[in-house]
Amino acid sequence: MRRTERYPVQGANSLWKVYQTVSFWKVMKCFIFIQIGRITPFMSMKNWIYRTFLHMKIGEKSSLALMVMPDSMFPERITIGNNTIIGYNTTILAHEYLIEEYRLGDVKIGSEVMIGANSTILPGVEIGDGAIVSAATLVHKDVPAGSMVGGNPMQIIYTAEQMAKRKNQ
Repeated sequence: MRRTERYPVQGANSLWKVYQTVSFWKVMKCFIFIQIGRITPFMSMKNWIYRTFLHMKIGEKSSLALMVMPDSMFPERITIGNNTIIGYNTTILAHEYLIEEYRLGDVKIGSEVMIGANSTILPGVEIGDGAIVSAATLVHKDVPAGSMVGGNPMQIIYTAEQMAKRKNQ
């Protein structure tokens, strides 16, 4: 189960009331720096932009490929471990606006994680150290350390134990 905080709204849907939940100026600042980061080809500069201006927690030697889209409203709720790769055009969400409520949740991506291109990571999930997420996966629940997952809906392809057996054969 994802770990999200739920905030009910009355009347119009929660996205209609977005600037009652987050400052317009914060969203503008995040949008500008995310767009710069998305096209920056230098990993160290991209990480510096995200750490400095968006307060994301990004470990050493982690790489966010071109066009990765961190959460545009709550990027400070994203943590990425060391030496992790996040593939092209992946979206990392820390919020979701629904009809009768909005939800916020921290996203924690471990160290030595490989996330394939065009994946979407929903709020409130943890991806354990050494995990592999195949391309175009909707990560809607936690990913155990050392396992390989994929698909929509996401399913475990191999557990850490099965991966270890395959390597030893």
